[in-house]
Amino acid sequence: MPTGFLEHANITVSDPDRSSALLQKLCGWHERWRGPSQLGGWTIHVGNERDYLAVYTTGAPVGERFAKGAPLNHVGLVVDDLDAAERIVEEAGLVPFNHMDYEPGRRFYFFDWDGIEFEMVSYD
Repeated sequence: MPTGFLEHANITVSDPDRSSALLQKLCGWHERWRGPSQLGGWTIHVGNERDYLAVYTTGAPVGERFAKGAPLNHVGLVVDDLDAAERIVEEAGLVPFNHMDYEPGRRFYFFDWDGIEFEMVSYD
């Protein structure tokens, strides 16, 4: 039977530079690539050597295209220091919510500037 892993996800944002900067601070990632998208618009790949998020923009207002949960519910990211991640989210002017501590780890959620929900998880 084959095995696999998630290589990337592509999310539409209003400001790829701002989203990339936040993800780099939250996860210790780096910019892997940036440039024009094949279908128009602009993309930044931010992640590590194995996987990444593509933060993409067409320039159109994000809120006019998708509502929460249609088609994406949230993006889950694992960090080794959940408290530090929460401070980074707050320093970005975003609001952490729904803090939970249950097996297998602690977590909180936040919406980015475009209404994308992220779940930050720590398994420490």
